[in-house]
Amino acid sequence: MAKAKRMYGCTECGSTFPKWAGQCGDCGAWNTLVETLIEGAAPPSGRAGWAGDQANIKTLAEVSVEEVPRFSTASGELDRVLGGGLVDGSVVLMGGDPGIGKSTILLQTLCAIAQRFPALYVTGEESQQQVAMRARRLDLPQDKLKVMTETCIESIIATARLEKPKVMVIDSIQTIFTEQLQSAPGGVAQVRESAALLVRYAKQSGTAIFLVGHVTKEGALAGPRVLEHMVDTVLYFEGESDGRLRLLRAVKNRFGAVNELGVFGMTDKGLKEVTNPSAIFLTRAQEAVPGSVVMATWEGTRPMLVEVQALVDTSHLANPRRVTLGLDQNRLAMLLAVLHRHGSIPTYDQDVFINVVGGVKVLETAADLALMAAVISSLRNRPLDTDLLVFGEVGLSGEIRPVPSGQERLKEAAKHGFKRAIVPKGNAPKEAPAGLQIIAVTRLEQALDALFE
Repeated sequence: MAKAKRMYGCTECGSTFPKWAGQCGDCGAWNTLVETLIEGAAPPSGRAGWAGDQANIKTLAEVSVEEVPRFSTASGELDRVLGGGLVDGSVVLMGGDPGIGKSTILLQTLCAIAQRFPALYVTGEESQQQVAMRARRLDLPQDKLKVMTETCIESIIATARLEKPKVMVIDSIQTIFTEQLQSAPGGVAQVRESAALLVRYAKQSGTAIFLVGHVTKEGALAGPRVLEHMVDTVLYFEGESDGRLRLLRAVKNRFGAVNELGVFGMTDKGLKEVTNPSAIFLTRAQEAVPGSVVMATWEGTRPMLVEVQALVDTSHLANPRRVTLGLDQNRLAMLLAVLHRHGSIPTYDQDVFINVVGGVKVLETAADLALMAAVISSLRNRPLDTDLLVFGEVGLSGEIRPVPSGQERLKEAAKHGFKRAIVPKGNAPKEAPAGLQIIAVTRLEQALDALFE
């Protein structure tokens, strides 16, 4: 059997060396050598790759295209983000800030799944007593779920082959190490090799695996970028640790749509599903206030109503401030320039602050018109109607462009009692939803006139 050799590879140029050094001898980069494994020339027969199968060749016509079977996690919002449920043999990577609820939601999910299928919870950060205490505090069923405290990946996989779980959680991948490497757990090489062994085991056995990943101070998943490429699904848990709402977003999914959003509420009994997030995000003041408007955003496969707030105030700085929470700051600067050029409303001497209520991140251009409406309302100190809905993309020449799924957005607004909607002409339906007046516009000037009718 060929033995793997420990080598040190440069992350800049890819050169390998038998010993570690502070500087790469080929490209001259400093502190770029990381431990890696170089397999022997004759790999053991029968070994499979990441996909879990031996190499073979088929034509596309010979490949089975049957729909991949799924099973529910007993959480509707988590199933939505996963694309309809868990797939056998899939590997899901979940990241988020400390204390956001990653371990909580996975423990809730595994306790529910364990009532139907074998499940294994592997923790490298907590003791079995701590996991049991959390389960009791959350009033979760505890009689079926098996808990294991281990950080060696070889021991974890050996135990999993004996227990044959349907679903397994690794909390967290940064604490896992392989005995084939000498570096400390959490390093680039350890995370990469441990994840590769877990992915290979998942594909061979059909076990669905959840990996919990740490994040950096910028909010990105810690460890090598290749980790996100190896897994099937990448989920981000978002929200303020001292807030009530938690947002679960899929940024990669080989078995479903990306940018799907699941909404949860943190309670003393764990995370509860929020099936109607629009009602949560629309908790507004009773009276109309300047700088506030409601827009309809599209998240994954459903519309969601959120409130956009703006505060415009006289600036005493040489460069006025442009601050956004939940929206793109560069797009705000562009829209303010369009507002000046085509709406004759200057803001070059004003500080502009934009916030999307509830911590939602709006990544689509449908927020353009709503953002402008909120800015004008705050600048003129004139409140907009509380039953007004605004959405649409604004071009550099002042035109109002249509956005996808306009009909569904309007139906969601009508369901929540909105009476008037300013939308692009391309999104105006032939027959408006009951009780909703549609104002179709094609230019920014028309939209500004319609705001304060």
